[in-house]
Amino acid sequence: MTDLPSPRISDLARARPPEGAPQGAGDYMAGLNPEQRLAVETTEGPVLVLAGAGTGKTRVLTTRLAHILATGKARPWELLVVTFTNKAAREMRERITHLIGPSAEGLRWLGTFHSVAAQILRRHAELVGLKSSFTILDMDDQERVLKQLLEAANIDTKRWTPRSLSGMIDHWKNRGWTPDTLPSGEDFANGKGKGLYAAYQARLVSLNACDFGDLLLHNLTILGKNPDLAEEYRRRFKYILVDEYQDTNVAQYLWLRLLSSSTGNVCCVGDDDQSIYGWRGAEVDNILRFERDFPGAKVIRLERNYRSTSHILGAASGLIEANKGRLGKTLWTEADGGEKVRVQGVWDGEAESRLIADEIETQRRAGRKYSDIAILVRASFQMRAFEERFVLLAIPYTVVGGPRFFERAEIRDAHAYLRLIQSEDDDLAFERIVNTPKRGIGDTSVQKILAIARQHNLSALTAVRGLINTDELQARTRTALSNFVRDVDRWRAMAATVPYWELTETILEESGYTDMQRADRASGQTRLDNLKELTQSMQAFDSLQAYLEHVSLVMDLDRGAGEDAVQIMTLHAAKGLEFPLVFLPGWEEGVFPSQRSIDEKGEKGLEEERRLAYVGVTRAREDARISFAANRLVYGRWTSQLPSRFVDELPIDHVQAESDTGYYGAGPGLKEAKSRWDDTPVFGAGYSSPGWKRAQSFTASTTPRDRMARNAVIEGKGRLIATADPKASSDWSRGERVFHQKFGYGAIRAIEGNKLVVDFEKAGEKKVIDTFVEKT
Repeated sequence: MTDLPSPRISDLARARPPEGAPQGAGDYMAGLNPEQRLAVETTEGPVLVLAGAGTGKTRVLTTRLAHILATGKARPWELLVVTFTNKAAREMRERITHLIGPSAEGLRWLGTFHSVAAQILRRHAELVGLKSSFTILDMDDQERVLKQLLEAANIDTKRWTPRSLSGMIDHWKNRGWTPDTLPSGEDFANGKGKGLYAAYQARLVSLNACDFGDLLLHNLTILGKNPDLAEEYRRRFKYILVDEYQDTNVAQYLWLRLLSSSTGNVCCVGDDDQSIYGWRGAEVDNILRFERDFPGAKVIRLERNYRSTSHILGAASGLIEANKGRLGKTLWTEADGGEKVRVQGVWDGEAESRLIADEIETQRRAGRKYSDIAILVRASFQMRAFEERFVLLAIPYTVVGGPRFFERAEIRDAHAYLRLIQSEDDDLAFERIVNTPKRGIGDTSVQKILAIARQHNLSALTAVRGLINTDELQARTRTALSNFVRDVDRWRAMAATVPYWELTETILEESGYTDMQRADRASGQTRLDNLKELTQSMQAFDSLQAYLEHVSLVMDLDRGAGEDAVQIMTLHAAKGLEFPLVFLPGWEEGVFPSQRSIDEKGEKGLEEERRLAYVGVTRAREDARISFAANRLVYGRWTSQLPSRFVDELPIDHVQAESDTGYYGAGPGLKEAKSRWDDTPVFGAGYSSPGWKRAQSFTASTTPRDRMARNAVIEGKGRLIATADPKASSDWSRGERVFHQKFGYGAIRAIEGNKLVVDFEKAGEKKVIDTFVEKT
């Protein structure tokens, strides 16, 4: 029945030191503090190591592993060690080898969750209908299979895309759900989700293949249905060590539970305050309930920080205390003093990018390297302002974890449409967007058009105008090209009368590009946010030609910034990194915390946003600087912004507050609902940003009576608009048909308090408040 690997003769014959004697040149315990040493030496029974930021987590984990091997408590093949990335696994293996030498070579069960699960699946593939030679499909192959299934089921693949179905199935697998156990509330394409999931799994079996999520899901099936096999693995793995336990999803949690007994030697290392990947399935509850899952577990807190100053730690600790869902710990350091965390309000986004760029130049003149500086943003669209400012000042920078703003595919696509509107001769722009989004114009047809254009010395668009009146191309292709030419001509005519940023929005909407992004539930919203930022940034230029020239200059910059460059990245990408100086811009309500996260997850989403803020502050070793703007350009209009609630949660003893926001004249209500930072000195004479000048000009042009009216307190009674409380009463039921003034007709899929998740016939799935829809 079982097919567990036997120890290799070479492993058994390898010379080992006497039991209890450390192996290696030096004392691997040297330099550990008392808490770290306790975490290393407590080898028996379940252990949870709560390791705060910068407390030496990785060293504790590798030293503990080395200690178990060096003292002869287990042989290398009797250890199960799982991490989240191949890089982390590789670094751990190298560190252990450095500590204890060749004994680490037999750690065959050290790797990522998925790599270890793949080993188990290879050995028992027949138990889930596969052969041991199964292949693991990449994303392209998965989407190709799913597209075939969608088409076979006569489902509109433009509205219900293969990519969105792939993301949904991956979510189900991360939750440990098979087609048979899928909850009734989980659906796709109006009730067809379960059937599509089952058909997809059956198709994978016929291909002798699985996807990434199957590696763990099949393990759950194998170990869950074969308890004797699960017990064999439990006996084999004398010690289990898990890194970054706070980032485990449900499937990973269930997998670990199947491989460990409640009294086994399980050591999980993590930090509940740094659980920031809920959007990809991570469950912070896994680490919070460790003591319930493993009765009698020992919890060891690593609180001594070796990275940051006391003010940075004090600010971060005070901020995270507002979270209710945490086990609790307080970071401290022997490195007292240092700079307080600076919190500064600025007038607008332009002033914020100018402030940070000027500070970077000042730091550079003082001898600090560019690579010592990082800018951490909540969302990628915030990067544009800093990138453009750095281009202007020739400050070298690198975007970590993704392309630069103007190099993103969606931005290039939008620019290609504009370039073709400006110049009919731009064949490169034509080639990029003639079938983006899909119009039924294949690559063969596009290449034929380009060849004919070159042969007759014509632009591609001019060649198309002639080809649509011939039989050179298929009728369906000619129709699609005819529609495309008509659209381009209409947009070019609009360019003479409509501001070009409004024209951009029109093009993206009418071309179907916006709908294409909306259909991509995995990353479409991020691309839409970037496109919104693009159209807003355009308004600083007098003409389309001036804007496109600006973009060309930005894109033509020398990319060889070398190693000495400012690092720009999202807060999620910054986890695990550290920098002497960290800038944290955009701490405003709706931006950070993200309004979308709060709307979708309520209090749970807010707490994850706060953990993200904690991660951001603790990336700084010497200096952390937070900023927020009083005004932002949103959908072409200047709107007043409120400081993030996280700003006021920072302990004032660890913060130096500065303000040039001018909140005292911001408009109705803002003075009354002020932040405590508003009482600090206000930046006055000499401030000259365009936004400030506009405000000053407006103030000067109004009468005292007008200003009194504008600053008057508006009184009124409040009413509850939205709640996600599941206990809230509701007059609605799932499946009920409704009508919305903007989105049209649809059916209710889910009810969250007085919020409804509605699948609209034309607009797709939307979350709306129940008072905004009517029963039909």
